[in-house]
Parts: sequence; C-alpha cells; structure tokens
Amino acid sequence: MKKLTLLVTIISLCLGLLPASAQFGQTAGGGSPMDDALSRVFGTNLNFSAAMETQIKMMPQQENITMSGKMYFANGNSRSELDMAQMKGGKIPPEAIAQMKAMGMDKVISISRADKKLLYMIYPGLLCYAQVVLPDAKTAQTNDFKVASTELGKETLDNHPCIKKQYTISNTKTGQRLILTTWNATDLNNSPIKIEQSAWSNTASAAGTSTTMHFTDINLTQPADSLFQPPAAYTKYDNLQTMMQTEMMKKMGGGMGKPPGR
Repeated sequence: MKKLTLLVTIISLCLGLLPASAQFGQTAGGGSPMDDALSRVFGTNLNFSAAMETQIKMMPQQENITMSGKMYFANGNSRSELDMAQMKGGKIPPEAIAQMKAMGMDKVISISRADKKLLYMIYPGLLCYAQVVLPDAKTAQTNDFKVASTELGKETLDNHPCIKKQYTISNTKTGQRLILTTWNATDLNNSPIKIEQSAWSNTASAAGTSTTMHFTDINLTQPADSLFQPPAAYTKYDNLQTMMQTEMMKKMGGGMGKPPGR
C-alpha cells in the first residue's frame, strides 16, 4: 500500500500540474473557446522551440515545484516534454521519484492539438498514450471568452529587449478570469520568453496556483509536423485514468488486486 500511495501522489502531480504548467491551451480546462482566446494572445502564426523551465507555486502553502523540459509551438498546436524525475521542491519524497522511474512514468510528453480539439498524454516509458477530447469543445461558446490587454512597459530579459504585457481572459458567464503576463522579445519575432500565469478565480486577488514558464535557447524554425503526432507504435487509450490503472497493474504484476470500485 505504501507503493500505491506514492504512485497516487506522483500521478496526481502528472495529471494535475502538467497540463496547467506546460500547455498554453489547457490552462482553463481546455476546449475550443479557450484555444481561441489564447490564440488571440499568442497568435496561430507563432512557431518556435525552446528549452523550458516551469515553476509552480502552490497556494496557500507557498510551496514551489520546479521542472525542466522542452516546448514546441506551431500553428496554435503545442508539445511539451518533461522529465518528472527532475522535479524539485514541493516536499516530494525521494522514494516517490524512484518509484515513478521504476514504473516508467518519469518521462511525460503532452501534445495539444487545437485544430483537432485533442490532447495526447504520452508516456515513453510505458509505450502508450491517452487521447483526450478537450472538455466543452462542442458545447461551449467562443463568445463567452473576452480578452483585454495592457502594455506594462519595456524590459530586458536574458539580453533580449522585451515588451511586457498583461492579458486578462474572462469568462463572461462564470465571472472567472485568467491573468497572463508575458515578456515578448522584439528581436525574436515577439516570441514570449517568459509567461506568468495565475489560476482561474472569480476575483483577481483570489489565492490559487500560479505558474511561471521561462524559455531559453529559442529556435524560430517551425517544428516538424511529426512532433505533434503520437507514436503510431504506442498503445492507445481513450481514457487517461484507464491507461494509468491498466499500466500500473501490468507493472505490479497484478499483485495489487482489483482497482477500487471494480
């Protein structure tokens, strides 16, 4: 049971933090309206690849989790690659990291296909992936989301001259809003080299999880289309929870018994 507890902790991090920290289009639960709103911020013509460091501040404990990886962005679609075994902070026990590596869940690739309204969660160590239909992609209304922007001035970051801007993306039906602060490098076709993102809230000052993404080694060459496709040879699941459940049972040799509720 101790192993199971550690795995649940790590899986919660993978499922809960990864989409929020590494996907431009998934920060508010996904879906066509959110993709459209963020496309207005970043544009669908933005093409780049970069090394990425993500810092997640978890409130109200004020705990920080730092992860490193890579980000690819092309035509409104994105791909992030993270090594969860390199996570730092957040009081993550070393034995949990070791167990995650043993289970083959340390490497995580997330592909957001805004054009197809799909999210692929890929685990190379398990040779499988889950295809997830983005929530509310068919029913939500794009007009529910409004974008307002304010230029905050000019700053130099990593020796790049930047325009600092703040975007407020609001859901007019629920009153929720997402605050994004970006540093767009004018010498890199206005590519964002830093993005600060606050969690959705009903008030601007409400406490929640915040995320900072910092990009370095930026390459403005359009990433290959193949990077935004799941590996054809991998096992496909239509449900993320089913994939985790099935693969965990395989790794543990079925010794954990039947999953709860089955």
